Amino acid sequence: MDETHRDRDAEGRARNARPRDGLGRPLPYGTPGVERQPEGVIRSPDETLREAQRLLDAGMPFHAHEVFEDAWKSGPEEERELWRGLAQLAVGLTHTARGNTTGGARLLRRGASALAECARSGGFAEPGEFGDAVPYGIGVSGLIDWAQELAGRVETADGQAAGGRAAGAQPVDAAEEAPCLRPERR
Repeated sequence: MDETHRDRDAEGRARNARPRDGLGRPLPYGTPGVERQPEGVIRSPDETLREAQRLLDAGMPFHAHEVFEDAWKSGPEEERELWRGLAQLAVGLTHTARGNTTGGARLLRRGASALAECARSGGFAEPGEFGDAVPYGIGVSGLIDWAQELAGRVETADGQAAGGRAAGAQPVDAAEEAPCLRPERR
């Protein structure tokens, strides 16, 4: 590819057209990659959760993050923090699977904190919808526990490897570590 040429979408906005692997890392042009998630797709909450869970179970948390990001950007204002928190959990898993344990743990904790805040504040128009689960059957307490446990585990392993990726931090298997978004649906 001509290095002075920038990839553009149909509207002329800069877009990186390089193929990506299952964790969203760019691959060299011409290399087969994983199909990217289409951007700006408006889904129902149920469709969002089903698609994100499918991607998480397939070991593709980066792609699940993009699904949550669409919900965050297109959904009602009162639900944005919920979807943003879920996106942060998915990108936190992405970073831990790439071997970036420090950044991954930070994002996992940030996402858990956002979900906890949603649960505390009620986050939605009708009070009392939060409890053990948030709307749409999302198991918020289980997700918070999962994120905190994984963050602590990768930080402990990272510390034992003497401080980070360069020192030998081990990536996790994204599919094996995938959280369950709606426990009653499993």
